[in-house]
Order: sequence, then C-alpha cells, then structure tokens
Amino acid sequence: MADFIRARSEEQKALRLAEIKAVTDRQFATRPYHEITLTTIAEELGWSRANLYKYVATKEEIFLSINRDKRDAYFEELIRAFRMAPNVPCETRPTNQELARTWAHIAAAHQDYFKHNSMLMTIIETNVSVEKLMDFKESYYDLLERLTEVLSPALGINADHINTLSLTVLHHAVGLAQSCLNNPLIKEALARLEITPDVIDFESDMEEFVLICLEGYQKAHPLS
Repeated sequence: MADFIRARSEEQKALRLAEIKAVTDRQFATRPYHEITLTTIAEELGWSRANLYKYVATKEEIFLSINRDKRDAYFEELIRAFRMAPNVPCETRPTNQELARTWAHIAAAHQDYFKHNSMLMTIIETNVSVEKLMDFKESYYDLLERLTEVLSPALGINADHINTLSLTVLHHAVGLAQSCLNNPLIKEALARLEITPDVIDFESDMEEFVLICLEGYQKAHPLS
C-alpha cells in the first residue's frame, strides 16, 4: 500500500475527493451497487479504510456527490442547447420534433446520470447527513431556476410547470437507463426461457416520449 498523505489544503482535499469519486464511479460501472463498499473503494485507492473516513462518512455520501456532478453536467447542457431557441426568427424556430430530438440526444449522452439517479431517493438520500442533503438540494433548486428561465420560452410552456415536465422526462429516462434488460441475471433467465425481449433504443424512445410531453404541456400549460 502506498504511503497515504493527508490533504492539507482545500485544493488537495478536492483532488482526494475527485479520486474517491472516480474509483467509486468506475466500480459502479462494473459491479452491482451492493457489492461496492468503503472497503472496496479504499482498496482500489491503496488507502486504509480509516484514511477514507477522513474524507467521507458513508458510501452514499460519495454517490450523492457523483450524482451532483452528473446532474450539473446534464442540466448545463440542456441550458446551453435551449438558450437560443426563442431568440431566432419565427420562421426558423425549431419544431417540437426538433426540440424533442435535441433533448433526447442530450439525455442519451448522459445515461450514466439516470443510472445513478435510480437510487437517489430510495437509497442515497436516506443515508447522508442533513447538511449534505441541504447543500445538494440547494444546488438543485438553483439549477432548476436557471433551467426554467431557459426552457419556458424555448418550449412555449408556462414556467410553473417546467419542474414537473423535467421530472417526468427524468423518471422516464431513469426507467429506460435502468431497464431490467440491462441486468445480466435477467438476460440469462430470458435466454434460458428462449424469450427474446424487444430491443430498447434509448434515444429514439426518449425522443418520442419528450415529443408527447411537449405537445401535452403546451396544450395544457401554454406560455402566457
């Protein structure tokens, strides 16, 4: 095991936390959540578990931070993509189909976020401190405010309903990204039963779903 040198500055602490998150995210890509522990994380880092505790209190605290990073990246890309939509001439404004395609393309590029988000409310947020959760939620609502300012005029939907729209899209994306068909045990079970399930095309399915949502929300909650 390499000699552990505790971070002495905020910059060094941030680097250590980045290392912890990178290892945890890498493990999540190759093994079930329940097989990831502070011990497996510490071992891959070459640290003792006691040294890992100098930076995090629980495994869920690490996953909350990873979720925040992935969430911020997803939101920021949505904001960039839709910021200009209402400012172009009417004759060249994107159609609902084009808007849905843009959103679906961004979602497809951030499937990792949706996989992480599948555990957020039921597992991650139940085993972190109130202080960590307050910081996480505050940053979410700050981002949501910015997203609402952009999406409302871009999509032609009342600002009061952008949060519900974004959550509806989020939950559908989570369901697709965490489809049971991605579970190797289920794949094996279906193979033994000689059942061939329908293939899920994440981006195509998301485009269709977002389009349905846009048309429904525009009709029920138009921009006033």
